[in-house]
Amino acid sequence: MNFTEQFPVLNNYIYLDTAGSGILSQSIQQWRKAHDEQFVQEGSKFRLYQADFLEDVRDHVARFFKAKTENTFLVQNFSIAFNAFLDGLDRSHRFLILQSDYPSVNYPIESRNFKSIEYAELDENLEQNILNKVRSFKPSILTLSLIQYINGIKIDLDFIKKLKQEYPEMLIVADGTQFCGTESFNFEDSGLDVLLSSGYKWMLSGYGNGFMLIKDHVNEHLYQDRIDHALPQEPFLKHKKLLTLCFEPGHLDTLAFGTLKQSILHLEQLGMDVIEKRLHTLSELAKKAFTERGLLTSDVAQRTTHSTIFNLKSDEALIKRMRDAHVLFSPRGAGLRISFHFYNTEQDLEKLLQIIDRA
Repeated sequence: MNFTEQFPVLNNYIYLDTAGSGILSQSIQQWRKAHDEQFVQEGSKFRLYQADFLEDVRDHVARFFKAKTENTFLVQNFSIAFNAFLDGLDRSHRFLILQSDYPSVNYPIESRNFKSIEYAELDENLEQNILNKVRSFKPSILTLSLIQYINGIKIDLDFIKKLKQEYPEMLIVADGTQFCGTESFNFEDSGLDVLLSSGYKWMLSGYGNGFMLIKDHVNEHLYQDRIDHALPQEPFLKHKKLLTLCFEPGHLDTLAFGTLKQSILHLEQLGMDVIEKRLHTLSELAKKAFTERGLLTSDVAQRTTHSTIFNLKSDEALIKRMRDAHVLFSPRGAGLRISFHFYNTEQDLEKLLQIIDRA
């Protein structure tokens, strides 16, 4: 499949930086232009039906991830929602987090006065490390990124499901920003209790939108100090429940969240099963080629499965060759990070390998 017509940036670059930022399609650009033109022409009238508009977006998000609509919240990004989530928890919680996880995951936990925090080592034995810590530390909440932003290590979702079955009282909270949009996912059937994500990476929906999905029982853990306080009774707020007021305060941008809906429609049109299969193929080809060239750290090379995010050992000469060849990537950690989405091809990988092999 050729995606250059929908994604013109592919005509100018070998785009290997979706882990940094997804790209916008031509059709979404046209939708956004029509949206803003309507706002220009109608002013406040344009917002008369924004509540129905946003509820429709919520329905699409819930359907896409097989979550409950009433437990789906539209948020500006992962970080805002995650901080609001943490502020709704009692400080008696004991957190287990991963060493070197995304700063927007670890720092908000570390900087609050929760009872205690311990860390699981992030290496090729990640799942066993987590299990050992859960058994010894007995956390009340496990929080982690489903895919690690620096090296692309992906948690085994079957492990998460079994872990939840073994420790049903422990909440499992996940950052899905590097995961959502890469494969089919059934939230209600997963081991996760909470999933939060920004939309600007693999969901390809630009900036200013994200979502938060929770299970029914999570309600009893959040904002318990407010449940006896009367909710607003103004006509424009009286239909909102407590968690809606906490996670969706103020006005939401129909441009941003409308873009999220359009992206979901596009992903569904392509087929998440097709996308998942394509990414699996690219991941296996890339991992094999990078391992043969000694470009991966041992913790990544030794894992059985992997995402399409890789951190390659590099030097200034390789970085210059890649930039000269119009390859878009991100410096991360001790190397350079590249990532493949469905619009990438085996030819993109071959071109990258040719650049690497010139040394």
